[in-house]
Parts: sequence; C-alpha cells; structure tokens
Amino acid sequence: MSMATGAVWALELPARSPGDGNPRESSPFINNVEVDRESFFERKNMALFEEEMDSNPMVSSLLNKLANYTNLSQGAVEHEEGEESRRHEVKGPRMGTFIGVYLPCLQNILGVILFLRLTWIVGAAGVLESFLIVSMCCTCTMLTAISMSAIATNGVVPAGGSYYMISRSLGPEFGGAVGLCFYLGTTFAGAMYILGTIEIFLTYISPSASIIQADSVDGEAAAMLHNMRVYGTCTLVFMAMVVFVGVKYVNKLALVFLACVVLSILAIYAGVIKTAFDPPDIPVCLLGNRTLSRRGFDLCAKVHTINNSTATTALWGLFCNSSMPNATCDEYFAQNNVTEIQGIPGVASGVLLDNLWSAYADKGAFVEKKGASSMAVPEESRASGLPYVLTDIMTYFTMLVGIYFPSVTGIMAGSNRSGDLKDAQKSIPTGTILAIVTTSFIYLSCIVLFGACIEGVILRDKFGEALQGNLVIGMLAWPSPWVIVIGSFFSTCGAGLQSLTGAPRLLQAIARDGIIPFLQVFGHGKSNGEPTWALLLTALICETGILIASLDSVAPILSMFFLMCYMFVNLACAVQTLLRTPNWRPRFKYYHWTLSFLGMSLCLALMFICSWYYALFAMLIAGCIYKYIEYRGAEKEWGDGIRGLSLNAARYALLRVEQGPPHTKNWRPQVLVMLNLDAEQQVKHPRLLSFTTQLKAGKGLTIVGSVLEGTYLDKRAEAQQAEENIRSLMGAEKTKGFCQLVVSSNLRDGMSHLIQSAGLGGMKHNTVLMAWPASWKQEDNPFSWKNFVDTVRDTTAAHQALLVAKNVDLFPQNQERFSDGNIDVWWIVHDGGLLMLLPFLLRQHKVWRKCRMRIFTVAQVDDNSIQMKKDLQMFLYHLRISAEVEVVEMVENDISAFTYEKTLMMEQRSQMLKQMQLSKTEREREAQLIHDRNTASHSAAAGKTQPPSTPDKVQMTWTKEKLIAEKSKNRDPGVSGFKDLFTLKPEWGNLNQCNVRRMHTAVKLNDVLLNKSQDAQLVLLNMPGPPKNRQGDENYMEFLEVLTEGLNRVLLVRGSGREVITIYS
Repeated sequence: MSMATGAVWALELPARSPGDGNPRESSPFINNVEVDRESFFERKNMALFEEEMDSNPMVSSLLNKLANYTNLSQGAVEHEEGEESRRHEVKGPRMGTFIGVYLPCLQNILGVILFLRLTWIVGAAGVLESFLIVSMCCTCTMLTAISMSAIATNGVVPAGGSYYMISRSLGPEFGGAVGLCFYLGTTFAGAMYILGTIEIFLTYISPSASIIQADSVDGEAAAMLHNMRVYGTCTLVFMAMVVFVGVKYVNKLALVFLACVVLSILAIYAGVIKTAFDPPDIPVCLLGNRTLSRRGFDLCAKVHTINNSTATTALWGLFCNSSMPNATCDEYFAQNNVTEIQGIPGVASGVLLDNLWSAYADKGAFVEKKGASSMAVPEESRASGLPYVLTDIMTYFTMLVGIYFPSVTGIMAGSNRSGDLKDAQKSIPTGTILAIVTTSFIYLSCIVLFGACIEGVILRDKFGEALQGNLVIGMLAWPSPWVIVIGSFFSTCGAGLQSLTGAPRLLQAIARDGIIPFLQVFGHGKSNGEPTWALLLTALICETGILIASLDSVAPILSMFFLMCYMFVNLACAVQTLLRTPNWRPRFKYYHWTLSFLGMSLCLALMFICSWYYALFAMLIAGCIYKYIEYRGAEKEWGDGIRGLSLNAARYALLRVEQGPPHTKNWRPQVLVMLNLDAEQQVKHPRLLSFTTQLKAGKGLTIVGSVLEGTYLDKRAEAQQAEENIRSLMGAEKTKGFCQLVVSSNLRDGMSHLIQSAGLGGMKHNTVLMAWPASWKQEDNPFSWKNFVDTVRDTTAAHQALLVAKNVDLFPQNQERFSDGNIDVWWIVHDGGLLMLLPFLLRQHKVWRKCRMRIFTVAQVDDNSIQMKKDLQMFLYHLRISAEVEVVEMVENDISAFTYEKTLMMEQRSQMLKQMQLSKTEREREAQLIHDRNTASHSAAAGKTQPPSTPDKVQMTWTKEKLIAEKSKNRDPGVSGFKDLFTLKPEWGNLNQCNVRRMHTAVKLNDVLLNKSQDAQLVLLNMPGPPKNRQGDENYMEFLEVLTEGLNRVLLVRGSGREVITIYS
C-alpha cells in the first residue's frame, strides 16, 4: 500500500519544486554531504520528501558524517568557511590527557614561585596566613577549573582554548577583551619564568657570571637587575627560536623539564623526612637578635683563641675600625653577643610554633629572630657595608597574595593547546582538575613543612645570604642542594617555553576571528599553522616584562590579567547555567552556578586584594578593548550568553511593563512609522525616517512598518529585499528601532494588521506616523485616500495618536541645522497635550535646537482673548515649556462665494469618482458636463456678489452634541436668507450645508495660518477627525487639503484621547 502510494506521489510531484527558490539555511553537516539525487528517486517510498532533498538530505547519509566528525569548530559559520582548507592542513601531533593536559598544567603551576619565593612568603606571613593565601588562590583556580570544564565539554573546543570558550559563551566583545587580557597574562608569565631562570643562574648557580659588577654593597641590587636584563633578553631570543623551530620540540623538552620538577619536589619531601631524625648542620650567625650575612667572614665569633692567645676574627674587622681589641666598634656590636643557631632544626624541633604568626617588615629592616636576647641601642645610622641581612622590599599580606598568585596560574596550559589534543572534551576537565588537586596538596603541605623545619630568620632571608648565598629550599632537600637548584632552573626554563608556545597560539586565534581588525596580520603563520608573526609580537611584549627585571614587580601584573580571565570564565558558566540555554548541555556534570558565582566573586576580590590600582588599570584595558570591538561592529553571531542574558532581561522587563499603562510622566511617543515602497521596494519618503530620528533621538520604541500587496509565498523574496532596504535606510538615518514588514492581500488590511499587532506586550506603539498621500487626487490612484481615511479611523479606534507629515520631502535631513525660525503650534482643540510635547522633543535634536516655539490658539467671538493668553502662559509655565503665546481671534463673517465654490467643486469631484464605473463614452460626457459647470461657476464668482450672512457659528470642535444641533438647524425651514442667493446660483442651493460650514472653517483657518505661520520652519496643527458617515470620506480629504494649503512643512496631529503631558513632577 505505502509503496503504491509512494509511486503515485513520485509521478505527481515535479523533480524540483518551483516553491520560493530559496534553499534552507545552511547547516554545518549538510554542506558537506554529497547527495546522489538519482539514488533518492529510486527509493519510491521517500518520494514525499524528494523536493527538499537538496536542502534536507537523508539521515542515513548523514550518520556516517556525524559519527566521524573531526575536531573542527562546526556550528560556527566563520570556521566552517575554512573547513575545506583545514582538511588539507598538516595535522600536528595529537596528545592524550596525561601528556597534553596534566603535565603542562603541572609544569606551569609548579613554577618559579615554589622554588624562589614560597619559603620567604611562609617566613613573612607565617604558616597560618600563608595557608590562607594558598587556600584562597587554590580555591579560586579550582572553582575556575570547574566552570572551565563545563564550558569546555559543551561542544567542540578548537585551538584557542580559553579564548574560544569565553568568546563563544559571552560574545565577541567580552571574548576579545578577556582573550587579549589572558594573552598579555600568558606573555608576562613567560617574562616572569625567564626572570626566575636568570635569578637562579646568577644567584645560586654561577654568581661569577655577572657581566655588570657593583661598585659598592649598596649598588648590588641595581647591578643584579642590569644583569637580569642582559641575560633575560638573550634567553628570550634563544627560547623564541626554539618555539619557532616547532612545538613538538617543546613538547619533547617538556618531559625532561617536568622530570626535573618532580625530582625536585621529591627531594624536598625526602629532605623533610631526613630532618626528623638527622637534621643537617647549617649554622646561622646572629648578632643579638639580628641575622648576619655570611659574607666576608667564616667564624661566627668576635674573638677566637690561637696558640693560647686571643685574636679578633674577620667579623670584628667588619664592625670595628681596626683588628685591635681596643678598637672603636659599632655600638650594637659592642653591646650584643654573637650566637650561632641551626638554620634547619628539623620537623621534631617544635620551630613550627615560632613560625605560625606573621613577621611583616618595612624595606631595609633587619631580619631578626623572635625571642633572642638583644640590647637595644639608640637609633643609629645604618652604616653601609655591615654584614646584616636586610629585607629588600616592604612586606604585607595583600602584596604577598599578588606575588604568590602566579604560582597557581597555568590551569589553562592544557586548554590553550586544545587544538593539539585527541579528545579535548574528555582531556581538559580530567587533566586540569587532577593537576590542581596535585599542586594544591604540594603547596599546602610545603607551607606546613617549611614552617616546621626551617628557622624563621632563614625563611625570611629571601636570597639565602645567611647560608653563604645558597638557595634556602635547596639546603632542606636531600641528597644535595644542587638537585633543587638544577631542577628549579630547568623547570622555570620549561614553563617559560610553555608560555611562549601558548601565547602566540592564543593571539592567532583572536586574530583569525577578525573581531579586532588591526590584529588580523597575526593570524597568518607558517604552512603548518605555526603562528610566526604572533610569536614575534609575544617576544616583544615579553621583553618589556624582562626590562622591568624584578620578579616581585612582574608577578602582580600577570596576576591581574589571569584573575580577570578566570573571573570571566566563571561568569560565562554562571550566565549559561542560569539562562538554561537549550544548547547548554555540558558532559561535565559536576558544576553549579553558585560555584561559578563564588569563583567570580573570589577572583574580583583577589584582584583588589593584590593591588587596587593594577586591578583598575587591567579593567580599563579590558573595557577599552570591549568598547573598541563594539565600536568597530563585531558582526559575529556566536550564540553567546550575553545575548541570551539580554533576551532574558528583555523578557523580564516586558512582563513588568505589561502590568499597566505608563504614567503620564513616563509617556513618550512610541512610534509606528508607516512607509510606502515603490515598485523596486525602495522607500518613497526617506525623510519620514529622518523626522522619526529627530523626534525620538534614540529613546523609546520605534517600529518601522510597511505593507506589500500580494501573498507571502509569492512575495517572500521581495519582502526580504524590502526589509533589507528599510534596514539600510534606518542605519543611514540613524533610526534606532525595529523593522516590521507585512505581506497582505491588500494595503488596507496590511496597515490595519500593523496598527493592531506591531510591537510586543507592553512594548507597543502608541503613535502612528505617516506621510500625507499627495497623489490622492489622481484618478489612477483612487484607493490611496480610502486607505488613508481608514487608517485614521483605525488609530482612533485603537486609542493611538496619529501624526501626518504633509510635504514630507521638504522636511530637513539629520545633517541640516536650522539657525533660526519658529516651530508654530496651532492648538485648536485639546486632545491630550501631544501638540505641546512634540515641539519640546523635536528641539532636543540638533536640527531644531535653535528654533523658537510659538503657540497659537483660536478665540471665538464670546471668548475673553486676554484672559485666554494669561491662562495659556501660566499653563506653559507650569509645564516648564518656554514658548511665545498668541491668541488669534476668529471674527464671525459671512460664508464667502469662494467657500461655496470650493464646496461645489469638491462635491462635483466626489460625484465624478462615484461615476467611475460608467462606460467610457458616458464617463467622457460626464467629464465634459462637469467642466462646463466649473467654467460657468468661475465666471459667476468673478462678479463681486456676496451671499447674505448665515447665523451659524463657526464650529471648531465637532462634538456629537454640536453635530446634532447643526443638523437640526439645517432642517429648519425658517431660514429665508438663502433663497435670494440660491436664485442667483441655483446649484449652490443643492449643496450640503454641513460641508459648506466645514469648508468655511477650513478656508478661514487656512487664511489665519498663512497670515501667521507661512514662514515657520514647521507648523503643528490639530487634525480634524474623519466623518462618521463614510459617504463623505473624499470630502474630508478636501477639507484637510484646503486647511493646509500654501504651508511648507505641516504636521497634522491627532491625539489618542489620553493626557500625555503633566504639570506635576
């Protein structure tokens, strides 16, 4: 049965549906499927789907593709474009979790700080505060790693690692800003590792290798910095060359370097265990409670006995002016004894209790042992050259956090090289979290063990001066200090290479995305994808870090950049989780938004703890990059979380707005602009959008609507083209708003649909802006005035305000500036105060800013015009609107022959329009007849005959009651004054008196308008409502035409009936 049906369908359906001719939106998988059309037609039971086979291929043909997809960033359009070329690229070595993620993370985390600064941090901050510092930093990185794991397992992570994750989660602006911050952080990390390498080399391995020698003891620090600059630059050049040769060599060397790290750490633990039963003999010399530097003397005593005679030691010579026992000596030296203590008393010694508490000091302070006996002396001038161990920088808690934090960074070393991993989704979470757990244990255990084994004065001796210039941590290690010295040298070397490998790749990923135009040159590289230009820039930035030369100064800089990056990784995870985006389906399940939020808060807190001014500076850099990318228009759609956040916020706000109508104070025109399109789908009156921009100034809601006649299926291509044209015009006119295009069977219904349904919830329009149909009198366009009048009725029924711009093509462009002139408001009836509000809003824009506002109102015969003027001035004063006020008196005079003529011509035209259905010959005869009548009436009007006065009052506002009263007057047979007149012009007697009166009003008002406002830059005028009887619609158009005749720019305003302006605050 189904086969038979399928066969019938196959016969009936054409091979290719004419349809709309537009293929579906391309899919990353569909694009790559070779569809053999013939094989599909053979399967007759699939004939139902054959018309769409080219856009929707069979699932069976996709499955193989889906199962074997490569580690390419499918789903991101910009990467799909390069997919074909990437297939041909030479694939680099692919690595697993252990080598690809765990080891690089371990190596980067266990860097220079552990060997060179951790003992000093424990000495200065004490075991408890050091434990707090390390716990805070490790918690921060662990929370970040959890967030990062969630993001990394939510889809394929190509090269670029952390940058890619942040940018695809938070959008191009955040991605670019944070990506560059992370790049700078990684680059400065490279500088820090290189400086650490040189410090180990010059201080502990080969002090004699210094190129620049110090003239005095005071100049040693400066000379050391100069040496580090020279050696650092040479090392950087060498490392950059190694990285340039190839990443695989770095990976091979990495294992060697990592072996050094592991051996060093094992040596530390072995040394700690050894101190429990056999502490090493490492004497430290104290003078009173001050530590002495073992430089220039060997024996820790003032005098010693040689051949039964007492002789002074080398130490005596350093503190006294001669080696004689009666020499003049330093006062402190004379008053205090020299003692010798063990530098590393061992785990069992109980020294931990002494080291629990902090011992912060100022720069240049003596390193003193707590509890040692000391005779205080009056404040002496610290004579240079005395062999004391002094602190080289001021220490305090927050500063130590800044110096320590880089030792927990490096958690992204694995994700940075995600492009080189076999399975990034599996490797990144496992490897990173394991590395953090391992290193956190090492750091925390080391802090306790250092505090338990090593004497406090030695811990605070940063460069091991009391140990004859040996590395403090090395003296603890077993079997030899050289294990640590060599191990730390190679480990810092390796970490530097890792940074110089990761940073250029990161920059290359940012450059290839094209969101920061001036960086695009760094996207290019060698044929195998190695980023050559990016490596060059990285080396240059790294050199600036090396020129700073002080490890303690460089560390807080990169702390900032890393902390900012980690903060945004946490933010990205929290945002995605809270928004419950349908695409948020990480394989890593052990995350929660509270953890991400806590991690983000901790990162922010640590930034300001480390250094508030560095934090502000890093944020400023990120902010500048963000605004730059936004300004340059990052036209990337990555389905990012910030967009999702905006949608959620918009939804929440819309639901809040829905609760009730806005208060009068909050009312502003939310405009629906009705645009007409020509045959090429171009906008007929672009100045309407200029006017919208001037009125709105980017505030509130603007919906630009238009209607296409036809059916949606036939007109879809034209509708898309029209929408593009409207959007480009909106961009050119700087109109901030939404475009809504409707395809309808006729224009009338389409406009009605727009008025009813444009907008969403509380964000609906309350005002309709349209152009006056200038072609309404043309016979070939009989429906334009019908549509117009019906639209006026629709807006009234929907309680919406209506603005009709007449002569809209004369309205100013946004670039024009009126240096002078008036905006005239003719306030004839009050319908909510919109007439007052519009000029005020217009004058906020540069085009109208220098125009003065004038308000005219019309006084009837029995009105007190002087009192009216005072009242109006007071009203404007309370409204806080400055304007000139004028009351125009409308003198009651007779209805002129001109008015009768106008009315007659109007009725004749409407009669003609009704006769349009007649045959051609009848139509021609009718036209000739009307023409004859017109000539006769014109010649009569030339005679100065004035008809007698009519007792009717000129009605300004046509309320229901007044209209009924007028109709009853018309039926009154007692009016005899007309008879004589109508004998003169018999056709005048047949005129509808209601039309005559209305024409009279229009003519008189037009006279007054021309008299007062002909030179005004813009005239705003109450728009009379259309007649309730639909028979007189074409007459209504004539009244409006007569009312505004001879004026340049007119805005007819019809209020919505609600108050839109208030005197209250």
